Amino acid sequence: MFRRTDPPDCTIVWEGRELPARAGESLAVALLAAGITTFRETPVTGAARGPLCLMGACFDCLVQVEEAQNMQACLVPVTPGLRAQMQHGARGFVEDAA
Repeated sequence: MFRRTDPPDCTIVWEGRELPARAGESLAVALLAAGITTFRETPVTGAARGPLCLMGACFDCLVQVEEAQNMQACLVPVTPGLRAQMQHGARGFVEDAA
């Protein structure tokens, strides 16, 4: 689908699988270049969603990065060893203890 013009210079981990990437590119670009098009499932129907706008306006590319949920993959810069996974449904809620 997408082809890189510059060679990868690092790896990221998506769903436990190592993928080639370039430091500084967006996580969405790295995943698309690796052939991954489904980034999350909707909370209501479980329908697959992937990046649409690639500029942070649509929220269809929400993923979990490290421990943070609801991260827009198009706005997350790749760093070597970055760990991310699909977001299934709505994110969890932690009640404020204060």
